[in-house]
Amino acid sequence: MAPPEKDDAGRKKKESIVDLSRFIDKKVRVKFQGGREAMGTLKGYDALLNLVLDDAIEYLRDAPDSERVTEDTRSLGLIVGRGTAITIIAPADGMEQIANPFANPDAEE
Repeated sequence: MAPPEKDDAGRKKKESIVDLSRFIDKKVRVKFQGGREAMGTLKGYDALLNLVLDDAIEYLRDAPDSERVTEDTRSLGLIVGRGTAITIIAPADGMEQIANPFANPDAEE
């Protein structure tokens, strides 16, 4: 078993628990704290999950209902998403919205 890698100061290198290497150069959708959502091509990331997205677009929120994300978008270009603000990272082709089974309390069980 190989010893753990160390940085220049002799500390153990931190490893990310999420391996995003298989998503490099693929479209990913990212949700941020505060409700903003963006989608773009993943170009890079680090151990803190700071992301670099190219050709990014932001999904805009519905004006009357700020909880609802619409399909309206605006182009952002190249962005860096701060890892501490990211709540969800998902491949664009593997994500679909499903109905919330708990949203309607009048529904029969």
